[in-house]
Amino acid sequence: MNLQLDQRIALITGASHGLGYATALQLSREGALVAICSREQAHISAAADAIHSETRRPVLGIAADVRNPADIDRLVERVVEEYGGLDILVTNSGGPPSTSFEETTDEMWQEAVDLLLMSAIRLVRAALPHLRQSDVPCVLTVTSVAVKQPISNLILSNSIRLAVIGMTKTLALELGGEGIRFNSILPGWTVTERVHDLMEARARRNDTTIEEEIGKQSAASPLGRMATPQEFGNTATFLCSPQASYLNGLMLSVDGGAYKGTF
Repeated sequence: MNLQLDQRIALITGASHGLGYATALQLSREGALVAICSREQAHISAAADAIHSETRRPVLGIAADVRNPADIDRLVERVVEEYGGLDILVTNSGGPPSTSFEETTDEMWQEAVDLLLMSAIRLVRAALPHLRQSDVPCVLTVTSVAVKQPISNLILSNSIRLAVIGMTKTLALELGGEGIRFNSILPGWTVTERVHDLMEARARRNDTTIEEEIGKQSAASPLGRMATPQEFGNTATFLCSPQASYLNGLMLSVDGGAYKGTF
């Protein structure tokens, strides 16, 4: 299937590795003009070089902290300056630390709000004037299956990502009439650095090894394993493509069927 992404302009945040990187790579493979960001210039430059080396497509790597409003404005402006517009926005970031409710301070709550919720709000706000100029605009927020089925010791992610879902669905309703699609992917357990860190924290709590915790979590999936970042990237790329033109307001779990609810 031709996803009709050739020369489409895509900005993916939190993309030096993991889910963001996999999404940027697949979009580039499909012909998109990709811009990616993370906090460290060395890391994002290496990621941009790796994608370009495989796809031979233009890739713009920009150092930006999505918790910083000025960085977000500068990021979007730089993409539009380089490529001439914006068709696709993928809001993604690292996750907050693994804690229980009583371990979590006010400062930790505020940091998580800035990282997960305010970053998405500000990115959409900055991108919206440019998305309105596109004939195939879409926004994809990356959240977590934890919004449907809370995960132990992830009180920050379980709570704040729900607000991102609320924003995504509301914008799908408010801006759908302008042709701007808003969807979210709710990834389950995927083999990323973030998940390795969570497994390490779980191993410390349970006095086990990281390998044992990965094995237990993999066994909880009907498919008997965690997802690969590429599997996530494939799904994200389709949702961002013009071929998914009637998918709007969708909250899609990519978890191998681990979520036990019907809806």
